[in-house]
Amino acid sequence: MTGAFLISAPQSGCGKTTVSLAIMAALRRRGLAVAPFKCGPDFIDPGYHTLVTGRPSINLDGWMCPETFVRETFYRHCAAADVAVIEGAMGLFDGLGASAMEGSSAQVAAITGTAVVLVVNARGMAASAAALVKGFAGFEPRVRLAGVIFNNVGSAHHGELLRQVLAAALPEVALFGCLPMDESLAIPSRHLGLVTAADNPLSPEYLERLADLAEQHLDLAGLLGVQIPPSPPFVKGGTLPPPFMKGGAGGISAVRIAVARDSAFCFVYEDNLRLLREAGAEIVPFSPLNDPDLPPAIAGVYLPGGYPELYAGQLAANGGMKTAIREAVQSDMPVYAECGGLIYLTQGLEAAGPEPAADFVGIFPLRARMLARRKSLGYRQAALATGSIIGEAGETLRGHEFHYSEIDGMPDGIARCYRVTRQGTDLGAEGYCIRNCLASYLHLHFGSNPGIAPAFVAACGKFKKTMQQGW
Repeated sequence: MTGAFLISAPQSGCGKTTVSLAIMAALRRRGLAVAPFKCGPDFIDPGYHTLVTGRPSINLDGWMCPETFVRETFYRHCAAADVAVIEGAMGLFDGLGASAMEGSSAQVAAITGTAVVLVVNARGMAASAAALVKGFAGFEPRVRLAGVIFNNVGSAHHGELLRQVLAAALPEVALFGCLPMDESLAIPSRHLGLVTAADNPLSPEYLERLADLAEQHLDLAGLLGVQIPPSPPFVKGGTLPPPFMKGGAGGISAVRIAVARDSAFCFVYEDNLRLLREAGAEIVPFSPLNDPDLPPAIAGVYLPGGYPELYAGQLAANGGMKTAIREAVQSDMPVYAECGGLIYLTQGLEAAGPEPAADFVGIFPLRARMLARRKSLGYRQAALATGSIIGEAGETLRGHEFHYSEIDGMPDGIARCYRVTRQGTDLGAEGYCIRNCLASYLHLHFGSNPGIAPAFVAACGKFKKTMQQGW
């Protein structure tokens, strides 16, 4: 691998995503294989990474997942690449609460051994920019600052001032370039962040402009020279550790699991799917928006999060799919749903202003409502209070919650499988279960507990064995 680095910033809004995409686009145009990564539980930026690089972007999170999993995941996915580019989240040291290293981009940099390239919004700054960089350079000894990219630079003169003050204050920190202000490169946003790549596909012309921006204003050779420490033993010579589990849990042969993948259900960790495959699953994508029925010969369903509220009318109109999922639950097929998937399994969305009510699958006897303000955001830990399709009682799972909807009035007779906490604060019982259907607002990372994927595949395998069909 030629090089690897983590692109971060002092705070959100400095241009990390645009800079990351510009670098990825330029390196790919040079013919390099770029392995993209994203710090934290973000689902939208990775979609743009994949669009630009042609390779799946992988989430790296030091709070949700053990350090060994993060490190192995990083080296596994960049083993066949020429360069690895990790886009950070928020500010470099912003993570869980007041901690600088728990759940932060800095933690990922320390775990993976990658050096940081700091993107600084230099609008209106000269010598103060060097003072800011100096603070970041000496803040945490486990984090190595390789260099800086100044963004929103007003002129060539402004750029020269920034170069001089950085060289005088921090001669050991490289300046990888100065990017001019260009509002036309901004990516649209909406309530959960940027508009997804599926809904806002970047045009070839836009990608060319991004690549041109990086070629003209950044030291790409210098960036490619940023190295990581020698690879761990398990990737020397291109050898990766064996898959998490082959052949399924308990010797079960491969089972087909239908995973919703379309504009309404687009928030899924790529490593969740990898772990399911390694546990013996065959992943079969389907679209609740467009397909009239579930895929044939499946033994389980995974409904990830997304934007069902933006496609409520189309989802409601697809009666065939709603019936198929309802019948799957009634037949005791394992069905796992999170956030948007949970909403889809309710009776539907309440009317909101000019938007009429929308009827969904109806497994859970209540409706969801959309709110004008964010309802919930942050890391969550769940302890399984009972055995379920994803694990045994007493096991702990970690994930993230982020939504603008709410539900209330869940009947007491519907089991709650989780006890959810936030930084030690009890948030109550959640994880709603009917038959073999488990639904929650939590986006679980299966890497947080090595038993999740095998347990779900095992449950699907058990269901497969009970079916008297000529598959």
